[in-house]
Amino acid sequence: MNIQKLLSPFRRAVNDYGLINDGDKIAVGVSGGKDSLVLLTLMREFQKYFDIKFDLLGVTVDMGFVDNAYAPIADYCNTIGVEYSVVKTDIAEIVFDIRKESNPCSLCAKMRRGALNGEITAKGFNKLALGHHLDDVVETFMLSLFYEGRLNTFQPKSYMSRSGVTLIRPMIYLAEKDISGFAKTMPVVHNPCPANHNTERESMKQLLKSLSQTYPNLQQKFANAIMHPERYNLWDKS
Repeated sequence: MNIQKLLSPFRRAVNDYGLINDGDKIAVGVSGGKDSLVLLTLMREFQKYFDIKFDLLGVTVDMGFVDNAYAPIADYCNTIGVEYSVVKTDIAEIVFDIRKESNPCSLCAKMRRGALNGEITAKGFNKLALGHHLDDVVETFMLSLFYEGRLNTFQPKSYMSRSGVTLIRPMIYLAEKDISGFAKTMPVVHNPCPANHNTERESMKQLLKSLSQTYPNLQQKFANAIMHPERYNLWDKS
């Protein structure tokens, strides 16, 4: 897929929700997966060719599964001209070997977010860009509805008062299938986590896929309900 087809909805999300401002110092959370690599690439393209001036940093939290696993990411960042930092942690050992968590995702996410926030605040960055896309928006909405009984999903922009970091999600208008198509030539790092593809989110993904066979274009209908300002107004552009 041509990068311009991804940059157009990316830029629209940035403009709709004021995600990037002149003088920002923005770190991109780079897991090594397709979503974060495409996000990093789009952020770099946006930085090079659009009027808003901001600093850019790629940050990976190394959970300790595989030694030197992110060397291909470091090479890619060097190629596209983005500063890159790897935060080494013992999260994998703590979660799976010491704590032996039966439901590890929540603790893991908190520890990874803490490591990310610590690194970017130490470097003086004020925003953290995450690679959530349109499919994630809908799946999070379904998780909230099914498990909490709420009409809710994450916001395009959220200020974290404890860390002073603002989370931004510039790929909320991009479908996963388009991201996957663009990422085919990228140095995607395999996710070694034992819980991968065995989560509540994965069950929502499969449920949505199944329902979409009966109800065509269901994901986009969910997305329209979430984003449309005159329906449920879960996202306020004001």
